[in-house]
Amino acid sequence: MSDAPTSDEEFWDTRYRQSDQIWSGNPNAVLVREVTGLEPGSALDLGCGEGADAIWLARRGWRVTAVDISQVALDRAARYAAEADVAGRIDWQRHDLGVSFPAGAFDLVSAHFLHSHGDMPRERILRTAASAVVPGGVLLVVGHAGHPSWEHDPDSGVRLPTPEEVLEALELPDGQWEVLLSEEHQRSQTGPDGRPATRTDNTLKVRRLVG
Repeated sequence: MSDAPTSDEEFWDTRYRQSDQIWSGNPNAVLVREVTGLEPGSALDLGCGEGADAIWLARRGWRVTAVDISQVALDRAARYAAEADVAGRIDWQRHDLGVSFPAGAFDLVSAHFLHSHGDMPRERILRTAASAVVPGGVLLVVGHAGHPSWEHDPDSGVRLPTPEEVLEALELPDGQWEVLLSEEHQRSQTGPDGRPATRTDNTLKVRRLVG
């Protein structure tokens, strides 16, 4: 990809350069729970970061297109994929999803924590993601539903919708999609100060019935 550099790109490249590894290296728990049992096919991972989800999918037989705005993250993810011996099953692509979107149609489109401090048009991106799902395929959207318990003055510029709001914003045609899961759940994690903390996330899983 050769999108022109953007402030969001610079922000994420800088963040990834600050550490040799930002994320745990483990796939998202909701992805594992909701995709286990699905017949492997083609998958699109939006906002793939350091590649843990894409690598997990590839290990289970999926052919994955993995997308991120940060070339630093993609280069790191490609190295991890090579170490996991699944490099041949993953196509790493750099996209600013507000500007460009990967071509193709997919059995699974996964968007985990696709949030940004910039002007990313998240709702439009997710509608485009839905249009890339083949009949019988699944769109899985997981996001933060609230700010973490350690943030007492959260950034009001980042909107965190409910799963119902995510579904409404998708503008799915009546009779063409089936809602498989729409829920909020609270999870425990360690805060920046090392103390136990909580965060509320949401999950929306829908299946396309017809084209």
